[in-house]
Amino acid sequence: MPHRLRQWIFSLLFAGMSGVAAADDLYIVCHAGVSLAAGDVRDMFLGEKQFLGAVRLVPVDNIAAQPAFLEKVMKMDGIKYAATWAKKSFRDGVNPPPAMANDGAVLEFVKRTPGGCGYLGADPPAGVTVIGKY
Repeated sequence: MPHRLRQWIFSLLFAGMSGVAAADDLYIVCHAGVSLAAGDVRDMFLGEKQFLGAVRLVPVDNIAAQPAFLEKVMKMDGIKYAATWAKKSFRDGVNPPPAMANDGAVLEFVKRTPGGCGYLGADPPAGVTVIGKY
C-alpha cells in the first residue's frame, strides 16, 4: 500500500475515533467560479467525477469536520470511506483526497487551487463558491 494512502487511512480512522463533535452546519465550498451541482459532491469525493468541463476537480478532506461530512453528505462511516478508497487506489491507481487539519487549512487550499473543493464546519467567507449547506 502506498505511503500516502496509509497515512490518509490512519488520519481518517484517527479522526473518526477521536470523539470530535460534529458541526451543526456543514458547508461544501469550491474555488471561486466552480459551479458544481450539489448532487455531484459525493461522486467527486469518491473519485468518480474528476472534471467539470475543462477544470480538474481537486477535493480535499477536512479532518476536523469529517465525521459530519461522512454522515450528512457521503452517508457512510469512516471505515467504509477508507475501505472504498483503499480498493479504488489499489484497483484504479487513484489517490484519495488530501486531508487538511481544519477549516482554515481547507479554506486556504480551496482559495489557491483552481478546481479545489472542500467542506467547512463554519460559515465560509467571501472568495469561495458555496455548493451546499447541510
